[in-house]
Amino acid sequence: MPEDRLHVLLRSQGYWTARAMREQGSRFFRALGEALDAADATNKRRIYEAWTNEVWDFYERGLRLEAAEREGGEG
Repeated sequence: MPEDRLHVLLRSQGYWTARAMREQGSRFFRALGEALDAADATNKRRIYEAWTNEVWDFYERGLRLEAAEREGGEG
């Protein structure tokens, strides 16, 4: 399963994951979110490979943030 997660993370945009890390993470994960946001493809892969399960949690949080923003933007 972690390998499947890695593939999903690698195909994802990364913006919402990094945003969730910066907004909801501990000091460490806020810094990692900043690094993810600034990373090129090679370094994103390194972050995702080293922290797959932790980043996955923020990936899911990012999906919820994105959905909430879309809902708030409509109407």
